[in-house]
Amino acid sequence: MAARRHTGAEAEIKAVIDDWADAMRAKDARRVVSHGTADFVQFSLAPPLVSDAAGAEGLEKWFATWRGPLGYSVRDLRITAGDDVAFAHSLNRLSGTKTDGQISEVWFRHTVGLRKVGGAWKIAHEHESVPFYMDGSFKAAVDLEP
Repeated sequence: MAARRHTGAEAEIKAVIDDWADAMRAKDARRVVSHGTADFVQFSLAPPLVSDAAGAEGLEKWFATWRGPLGYSVRDLRITAGDDVAFAHSLNRLSGTKTDGQISEVWFRHTVGLRKVGGAWKIAHEHESVPFYMDGSFKAAVDLEP
């Protein structure tokens, strides 16, 4: 898919998402969290079903389970923005080596809802998901690639 050119609010939001992804790669929990609103809500790949824990502590613990920097890619980013509310979706790839030596790589769907707060775009909601096989196994389809 050809890269899209973003203008205005879309360019501002793309810059937020790019910095957020850079912070993920660097395992910089405080910078990741700085992009969220005070009432941030997350539907993550990991339990629980809903999290409103916007603090960096849990993220720092998760980052500590990985060796070195993370691989984190954002592909096919699409942004729709109004004056003070926006959403964006993409296919994201997370990869790296766990501290126990296990190599991990997964593509997943990623959607963020953003609000303009104090003149800056902030992530108010994040949703990550993988499809599951509809064959009765309910196994997550983590082997899919775009």
